[in-house]
Amino acid sequence: MIPPSSQKFIVEGQQVLNGKVTVSGSKNAALPILCAALLTKEPVILKNVPDIADIHSLIEIFHSMKVKAEFKKNSVTIDASNLDPSKIEEKLICKMRASILLLAPLLARLGQAKLPFPGGCVLGKRSVTAHTFALKALGAKIIDETHSLNLKVQKLQAAQIIMPEMSVTATENAVMLAVFAPGTTQIRLAAAEPHVQDMCNFLNQMGAKIKGIGTNFLTIDGVKSLHGSALENGYSVTGDYLEAGTFAIAGLLNNGTVEIDGIETSQLDSLWVNLEEAGANYKLYPNRLIVKGGQKLNAIPMLRTAVYPSFATDLQAPFSVLLTQAHGQSKVFETLFEGRLSYLLELEKMGAKIQLLNPHQAIINGPAALRGVPIASCDIRAGAAMVLAALCAHGTTEISNIYYIDRGYENLEGKLQALGAKIKRVKA
Repeated sequence: MIPPSSQKFIVEGQQVLNGKVTVSGSKNAALPILCAALLTKEPVILKNVPDIADIHSLIEIFHSMKVKAEFKKNSVTIDASNLDPSKIEEKLICKMRASILLLAPLLARLGQAKLPFPGGCVLGKRSVTAHTFALKALGAKIIDETHSLNLKVQKLQAAQIIMPEMSVTATENAVMLAVFAPGTTQIRLAAAEPHVQDMCNFLNQMGAKIKGIGTNFLTIDGVKSLHGSALENGYSVTGDYLEAGTFAIAGLLNNGTVEIDGIETSQLDSLWVNLEEAGANYKLYPNRLIVKGGQKLNAIPMLRTAVYPSFATDLQAPFSVLLTQAHGQSKVFETLFEGRLSYLLELEKMGAKIQLLNPHQAIINGPAALRGVPIASCDIRAGAAMVLAALCAHGTTEISNIYYIDRGYENLEGKLQALGAKIKRVKA
C-alpha cells in the first residue's frame, strides 16, 4: 500500500456525473461516539462507522490504552473493561484534534485525565477554555493546562452550565461527564449539530438520561453506570451530512443527475437555502436528494458561516467552489476559524477571481474558467473543495496532501469514479 503522505490525486475535469451515491457514516459523529463507548465496561458494537484515517488513528489510541477495538466492514466492536491510559499514544494525540474527547471518559472512569494538547487541521487557534470551564463546573480540578491537559476529579457534581461558546467538542465532553454527575445538570448554549445529537442518542441507548437533544438547552439526570448489553445489534452512526453536501455541490458543478442517499436532508437546511438563492436545481426527500447540473448559477450576496443550524463552516470551502462558477459577485464570511480561507490561494492558481479582504472575508467573482494546475489540500474540507474544483476545471489537475482528504472522506475517489469522474490515486 502506498503511504498516505506520498499520494496525490490526478483529476481530468469536465466529465459528466450521473448515478447514485450513498454517503458514509459521519466522521464527526463516529469519533465522539467511539470515545463515549469508553464510559462503559461492557462491550459495545457500532455500525456505519466510516473507514477513514481519523477512525483508525483513534482506534490505535484505544489499543495503547488497553482497550480492545476491532474495525471490520464499517463496524467497530469495543471492550474498554481494562481501560489503562498509562501508556497512551501521545504522538497520535498531538496529531488529532478529536482526541480531546478522551478527557471526559478518562475522568468519569478513572478520576484523572492527562493528555498532551491535541492537534489536527491547521485552522487557527482553538482554545480548550470551553472544555475546562465545563469540566470544572462538574467537579474536575485543573492540575495543569499550560504544558498539558491534566485534570482530576474526586467527586462529580451536577451543575448549571452556561457554555462560554457553542463548541461542539466541549459540549460533547460536558455531556459525557454530566451523565455520571449525581442530580440534574443543565447545559445552556450547548452545541446542537447533528453529530452532537447522535452522540446523545447513543448515550441514551446505553442508559443515560439526556433531554433536549437537538436544542441548545440540555438537561441530564445523572446515572450510576452505563451498559452495553442493549447494543447487541449495534448502534448505527448517522449519515455524514457534510459528505452529502459535498456530493450535492459536485453534482451541480457538472452536467448530469446525481442521487445522494443515506442522510437526513433536514440536517442541511442552511445549505438548501443558499442553493435556492443560487438557482440550483435539486429535489429533496426525507433521506435522499437529487441534484441536476448544467444550469446557470447566480452569485449570492453573502455566504456566512455560523454554528448549527446556520451554514456549516465545513461546507464553506466546497460552496465557495460553486460560487466561482456563479454569475456575479459573492462575499464569503467565515466567522469561526481564522485559517479557513487559505485554500482560496489554491483556487486562484486555477484561475478563480478572488479578492481576499482579511483572514475571515473574501469576494468571489464568477463565473471563472478554472484550469488544471498542481494544487494542494490545506485541510480536510478544503481538500474536498480542491477535488470539486478539479472536477469542473479544464484539463488535468494534480492534488497533493490528500492525506487530509483521507482523514474525513471514505473512498472519495471510488464514489466519484462510480458517477463518471476521471480521478485516480497515484504516488506523489
